[in-house]
Amino acid sequence: MDPIVTVDAQQRIVAFNAAAETAFGWSRGEVVGCMLDVLIPERFRDRHRDHVAQFARTGTTSRRMGAHAIIVGLRRDGEEFPIEASISQVTEHGQRFFTVILRDVTERVRREEDLRRSRDEIQQLALAASTAREQEKSRIARELHDELGQALTMMRMDVAWCKANLAGAAPNAAAKLDRMENLLKTTVAAARRIASDLRPLMLDDLGLAPALEWLVQNMSQRTGLACDFSIDDPAIALPPTHSTAVFRIVQEALTNIAKHARGSHAAVAIRRSGEALEITIRDDGVGFPTDDPRKPESFGLLGLRERVSLLRGTASIQSAPGAGTTIVVTLPLAAAEEA
Repeated sequence: MDPIVTVDAQQRIVAFNAAAETAFGWSRGEVVGCMLDVLIPERFRDRHRDHVAQFARTGTTSRRMGAHAIIVGLRRDGEEFPIEASISQVTEHGQRFFTVILRDVTERVRREEDLRRSRDEIQQLALAASTAREQEKSRIARELHDELGQALTMMRMDVAWCKANLAGAAPNAAAKLDRMENLLKTTVAAARRIASDLRPLMLDDLGLAPALEWLVQNMSQRTGLACDFSIDDPAIALPPTHSTAVFRIVQEALTNIAKHARGSHAAVAIRRSGEALEITIRDDGVGFPTDDPRKPESFGLLGLRERVSLLRGTASIQSAPGAGTTIVVTLPLAAAEEA
């Protein structure tokens, strides 16, 4: 079923089965006695000769050819096609022969290319969806802050005016005004908190470093977790897509620490390492076995990995029970500069 080609020590073809005739388009009579080069694209011929010569010197009986890459064959009509092959050698009557058994993997390679292209398209779609979601969050946060926040502040001022100018009002009216003032104060604070949770406006207005510093301080105030923050370039400028991703990665990591780590200290460090941005988040919490299956309701680290993947970065998580957790994220800056 598989094409089989046998050559002598000079790499002249001495055997060529029917499956090889079908795969390469040559008849046995046309190729027997020809150099094996006729079945190999010109740019690979020298490398292939060296490979066979090296195999002969090893004395190994058989092995797979091109273990880490697909080999390319050449049909009679000039079409190139991908193959997998194994080679064996035998000596008969003082002569050495090499036999190659190969398989045409054109369809498999085509399916892999289709799958890779589909993954790329899905990744681009996910990145576009993430960007659109962040833009919508930014719009809503801005409206909450500017429109609703200003309206509520004006209402507080009106209530304060009423209290000052209705000093002789009935006790019930004064109490009502106090309740209104307290409710408005609470509502203003809630609107600001919701706007910040949706998207901190300082990320757009002041940049990544101030927004991350605010995030770390805010997390410490809300959870009581001591947290250090350092960045080697406070003036670093990234495209909105990347700065948002970095902010969300740190936010999700710190939220995970606050929920699950049960530690007392965390640290966030950001530095440029060559052509990449490296984000390191550590905690001194309880840790966890990294090979344990993910809990069905737990999506924190999964979301973090997804954000990193969308920007073609890498994320490594080191942890063990009782040893805390370290997350290291590396994002290629070349992709950021092209964005």
